[in-house]
This record gives sequence, C-alpha cells and structure tokens, in this order.
Amino acid sequence: MNGIHDLGGMHGFGRVRIEEDEPVFHAEWEKIIFALGMARIGWVHNQDEWRHAIENIDPVQYLAAQYYERWLISAEDNLLKKGMITKEEYDARIRRFSRNRKTPLPRTHDPERLRQIVQLIRYGSSTRREQRREAKFRVGDHVVARNMNPLGHTRLPRYVRGKQGIIAKVYGVFVLPDTNAHGKGENAEYVYNVCFDANELWGTAAEEKETVHIDLWESYLQSPYVAGRYADSQPRQDLS
Repeated sequence: MNGIHDLGGMHGFGRVRIEEDEPVFHAEWEKIIFALGMARIGWVHNQDEWRHAIENIDPVQYLAAQYYERWLISAEDNLLKKGMITKEEYDARIRRFSRNRKTPLPRTHDPERLRQIVQLIRYGSSTRREQRREAKFRVGDHVVARNMNPLGHTRLPRYVRGKQGIIAKVYGVFVLPDTNAHGKGENAEYVYNVCFDANELWGTAAEEKETVHIDLWESYLQSPYVAGRYADSQPRQDLS
C-alpha cells in the first residue's frame, strides 16, 4: 500500500540525526514493548500482519510517534482485530493504569514460551520455504519492477516501481508478504537481490557511479521486454 511509512526517495524530512553512543533502549517502557513484540510473533500475528498494522497508522500519528510507540499501536490493533481482547477490556485497562501508574503489571510464568522468545531474539525466524520449481530469473537478467499501487501490504518500495535493474543474486523461496499479511496464505516465491543504477532511480539528482540493491519477490518483477522497456545492453550481464 502507499503510505507515510514508505519514505524512500521522499524529500523534506531533513537530515537523519545520528545519536552518538545511542543506547539500545531509551526508556524502561521500550524494553517492555520490545518483549511484547517478540511474544506476539507467531501467537497474535505474523511479521507481515505486524508491519501492515504499522502501515495503517494515521500519517500524522505515525510521524509524531516514537519507534516503539508504533510497535505498541500495532499490538493493540491486532489484539483487537483478532478478538483476543475486547474494546471494553482495553478501555478498562487504560483507565486503570491512568488512575494509578504504579499499578503492578500482570505476569505470566511460561518457561516454554520464554524459551521460544529468547530463541527468536537470538537467531531470528526464517520464512524460507522449500524450492518446488526453477527461478524465473537468473543473475545478470534485466528486470523491471512492476508499477503497481496495491491497497494491501507489499514490500515493493514506491521509488523503484517502473524502474529497470539487474538481478545480482537469487536467494531462494520465501513467504510472500503481500498475501501473508492478510491471511491469504504463504504463497512462497523466489526472492532476488536487484541492483538499480542511481541514475535510473534519481535521474540528474543521483550521485555518480552509485547503485542501490533491493531484495524483491518474483511477482514484483517482469522482463523489460514485457514491460515495454528494452535493455540498452545484452539481456544478461555477468555480475560475478
């Protein structure tokens, strides 16, 4: 979907401020939200549902919110939508903690769930799936990112849509976020690392000899011949 979260290529937000010796967490509540976020994955929702809930945040609220505030909003949204808590329960808990901020937090002792969360934090969780067919593209192939504007979740950035690049690497087959975020199945596809020339993306504003590498699912890509954009050089380039 097109939203305020897709900031790539947009102007007017000023320089990225880099905090020297930045701590992992800036406040105690951020630790709690991080732990909550890890606990939710695979229980409340998958990673793609989590990301899509963040994308749906009102643009003004999105820009004003801190990073972990967006995590919290995503958690609330998914818990309510999936019926794991009711709006009445949510409002009652908000009132309770608003009246007394020192109200003890509820605690659950679940050693197995704790082990799973620690495993997830340390090693991550792969969405790689078994390869059932050959990849449509190979290293060196010219491709064009589809110019699409879906209403749902997608990992295809706006600033590369309609742009031509070259396949730099074939990773294997992974869950397709576009369907997984909406309960429509994993529909695993090949994922490619695509190299885009900066001039292709930014035109005269691009820096010389710069390239941008983006990981893209197969359904995001098409041949330049199909797209009506013919490569200037040979259909395949040796990038080794």
